[in-house]
Amino acid sequence: MILNELDRYRDAGLLVLRVGIGIAFMVHGAPKLFGGPDYWAVVGQDGLAAFGITFLPAFWGFLAGLAEFGGAVCLMLGVLTRPAAFFMMCTVLVAATGHVAGTIPGSPWHAIEAGVLFFSLLFIGPGAYSLDAYFGATR
Repeated sequence: MILNELDRYRDAGLLVLRVGIGIAFMVHGAPKLFGGPDYWAVVGQDGLAAFGITFLPAFWGFLAGLAEFGGAVCLMLGVLTRPAAFFMMCTVLVAATGHVAGTIPGSPWHAIEAGVLFFSLLFIGPGAYSLDAYFGATR
C-alpha cells in the first residue's frame, strides 16, 4: 500500500514535528522567560494556585518559561529530547489544571494537546535527525 511507503520518512516526520512544535513553544515561552521577576511571579502564582502552592511564585514562573523556551530549543536540536519533553509536559499539565480550576483564563485544550504530544515524545524519542542520535544518546 502506498501509505506504507511513507514509513521510510518517519525520521523526517519527527524532525518536522520537533522543529514545528519547538518554534511554537519558543514563541510561547519567550515572554515568560524574558518577562522578568514581576511577570514570573504572575505566571507562577496563577499556574500553581490550583495546587495550593503559594510560595516562591517568581521561581516557579521562571521555571515555566525555562521549560517552554529552553525545552523548545532542545526539541528543535534533538538534544536531551526526552528530558525536555518531560519538563514541557509537566509545565503544560500545570497550565491545563490552572485553566480547568479557573486560576488561568481560557480553554485548557491547547495545554492538554501539547501535554499529549510531549508525553508521546517521551516514548518515541527524537528520531535519527537529531543531536541525540548523532552523539549516540538514542538507538
